[in-house]
Amino acid sequence: MFRAVLFDFDGVITDSEILHLRAFNSVLSSHGLEITKKDYYTAYLGLTDLDCFKTLIAEGRLNLDVSGIDDLISQKSVIFEELVETEGSIIEGVRDFLAMLKHNSIIMAICSGALMAEIEVILGQARLRSFFEVVVSAEQVRRGKPDPEGFLLTLQKLNRQRQDAIEANECIVIEDSHWGLEAANEAGIHTVGVTNSYDAEQLTMAEKIVSHLGELNIENLRQLCS
Repeated sequence: MFRAVLFDFDGVITDSEILHLRAFNSVLSSHGLEITKKDYYTAYLGLTDLDCFKTLIAEGRLNLDVSGIDDLISQKSVIFEELVETEGSIIEGVRDFLAMLKHNSIIMAICSGALMAEIEVILGQARLRSFFEVVVSAEQVRRGKPDPEGFLLTLQKLNRQRQDAIEANECIVIEDSHWGLEAANEAGIHTVGVTNSYDAEQLTMAEKIVSHLGELNIENLRQLCS
C-alpha cells in the first residue's frame, strides 16, 4: 500500500543549492576559503551545515576549532535567508505534484539537512507549508544523511497521532542526491531519484529515476509500493 511521500527539500522542492553554496562561500571568505561549484556538488551538497563545516576542518581546508562552528552556521543561515528573499524559487512542477498527492489523500512530509528557519521561509513564501504534515530539519537529528536517522524520525513523527502506523515500505522518498537515497534505502523506504542536481548515473541506487516530478503519476507511485 502507498500511503506517504517523504521529500528532501533543497534540490527537490526548491532550487536553492546554488544559494547554499553562495552563503557558505560568503562566510568562508573571511577564512580565506572558497568552495568551487564542482567540489560542492561532489563532496558537500548532501551534508548538513554542521557536517559540512566539520568536514572542511577535518580535511584541513578550514583552520578553525570546532567550537566556532555554531557561529559560522548562524552567519550562513542569515545570509541564506537574505538570498532566498530575492532569489529563492520552487522547482517547476512541484506545486502540481503536491496537489496530485493531496487529491489522492497521500500524506506528505519533508526530511531535510537544511535548517528549519530556511525551510519555513521558503515554504511560507511559496504558500506550500500546508501540504506537509511533518518537517524534519537538521537541528532535529544527530547524524545527517546518508545516516537514516532523519527518515526514521520523520516516520516516528507521522505515526505519533495514528493508531494505524505508516510502515517504511508504504512510503516513497524523493531525493536528488546519493546521500539521501542511501539514507532512504537504509531506512527501508522506497526511492525515487530526480536529476535536478546529479545525472542519472549518480542516482542508480534509486528504484526509479526521473528528470522532473511531472513524470510521476499516482499509478506508478503505487506500483513502487506494491
